[in-house]
Amino acid sequence: MSSELHQTLIVANRTAATPDLMAEVERRASARPTAFTLLIPDVPKHKAADWTLEQALKSLRRAAGGPTGRQTAHVRGRVTGQDPVASVKEALAEQSVDDVIVSTLAERRSRWLRRDVPARVRELGVEVTVITAPEEEKLGLKDLPMTGPG
Repeated sequence: MSSELHQTLIVANRTAATPDLMAEVERRASARPTAFTLLIPDVPKHKAADWTLEQALKSLRRAAGGPTGRQTAHVRGRVTGQDPVASVKEALAEQSVDDVIVSTLAERRSRWLRRDVPARVRELGVEVTVITAPEEEKLGLKDLPMTGPG
């Protein structure tokens, strides 16, 4: 990826494919050339994720293609350790990042918000945007509208 690209790190677990996150990725990609890296902290083995890394990346690539789907999408991802703050700290040590998006479950369901993950990530010296799923939103890729070429 070119150093000319704005670098945005996305930290999301079960909310990686919510419409609000996809809209923000599309907005940012339309505003300026942006490379997105999706970090997915591991889901504990006793819980099942409602999407896979491959599905999340496919959706992010669609959104990063902009409203017409014609923009070049710079998207990559990886599954990391269970602690989202430690995962961000590791990513910041490995790559240059301009800002971070933390995508969380609805406020009453989010362990990340209860543990103040966004503020702890800000303490690492990076700008943070928080996208919180609405309470009534049912999470999952099946609810995500398809935009642009697949």
